[in-house]
Amino acid sequence: MARTTDPDLAPHELRVLVAVADTGGFSAAAGTLGLTQSAVSHSVRASERKIGAVLFERGRTGARPTPAGEKAVAHARRILRLLDLMTAEARGAARSDTAVGPLRIAAFRSAALHLLPPVLQRLLARHPGIEPRVRIVREVGRGTAGEVADGRADIAIATLGGSAPLAPGLLTSGLFEESYALVHPVGHAAPRSLPLVDWAENCGSYTRSWWAAQDWIPQATVEAEDDGAVLSLVSAGHGMAIMPALSVAGAPDSVRIADLGPERPTRQVGYVTTPELAASAVVRAFLRELRAVSPHLGHGGPDRQGARAAPCRASS
Repeated sequence: MARTTDPDLAPHELRVLVAVADTGGFSAAAGTLGLTQSAVSHSVRASERKIGAVLFERGRTGARPTPAGEKAVAHARRILRLLDLMTAEARGAARSDTAVGPLRIAAFRSAALHLLPPVLQRLLARHPGIEPRVRIVREVGRGTAGEVADGRADIAIATLGGSAPLAPGLLTSGLFEESYALVHPVGHAAPRSLPLVDWAENCGSYTRSWWAAQDWIPQATVEAEDDGAVLSLVSAGHGMAIMPALSVAGAPDSVRIADLGPERPTRQVGYVTTPELAASAVVRAFLRELRAVSPHLGHGGPDRQGARAAPCRASS
């Protein structure tokens, strides 16, 4: 596909690409944007000519991004977010309050329940102009870091230290390391003989190696969608589980949490953002409070460009 002489896409063209990807069709995107379908179609064709690639597969059921389109849409989201930040920070500077506006946070369930509340309480006490928007994302596959890579989140609370590489251009830093423990119903004489209740999650390479070396861990007989369901099933007496510290915070009295010994598995919890967003006032303010709260949960890790975990099961 030949490129036009002007390869630059205007903000309104980026918004059209994002709307088509988010709604799954030209008609739906037109309704969201207040445009006609022909205007949306014309804009997408113009963007494809400028980029020199087909961005959407058109079909009877709508439009789906091609691999090139997925890349273009992810960059479009990130560029539009930076434009929003430019406006918010310029207005904030004029009022001598630079940390204002929305802050999009992606977090896995246990981090959203037990880590974010004190962080957001501190953040809003110091910066009432910030508007946190939290998305709870299952920490499997690309997990929360994928939300940042796709431009859906400014910062993610994520599991670090695995074998699958982050998308290029992302910045990571460790916050603390948490230990796994054996969780079982209170009063059971031989908890390691119980069936395993498990769920898919991202975990570090050390944790996967530890699990593989434990011949006492059975195949999972019950698999749940998230760690909250696992804890509930264990509490009801349906088996035992091996869970990280955040997942068992506030566990009911009907379960016992047992140490797995000095070689117990661990996972590193950290954050993922982009270099551009890391320089924004809202993300800097959030990180200050996140680092202040995290030492109470574990030991922090060094800044690095890193890898993140692949899906992990105790039964694998």
